Amino acid sequence: MLPWVLFLVLLTLSSSSHCSPLTLPLRMRRYAEAIFSNNYRKVLSQLWARKLLQDIMSRQQGEKNQENGAGVRLDHQVDSVWADQKQVALESTLAALLQKQGNSQG
Repeated sequence: MLPWVLFLVLLTLSSSSHCSPLTLPLRMRRYAEAIFSNNYRKVLSQLWARKLLQDIMSRQQGEKNQENGAGVRLDHQVDSVWADQKQVALESTLAALLQKQGNSQG
């Protein structure tokens, strides 16, 4: 996937050293751009499909972990408590900053 894109870029750069893109006939430039665009679109769609597959597999793995027992549930509970504590700390810090800013303006 990615090597094809690099190959096309290198091929484009090496061919441009022999003659400038302005000297190529318009039809040839459009043809080369179409080839590059099609290959680039294929690479992007393959990357998207790979990411989608990884997301599906990670969800399935998460479901298997939940089925394996309370250990995973305990981890989630600890994570949620930790997240709640971080949110409270951030809110209190923000409130203190706003109060300090209000006192300095007034």
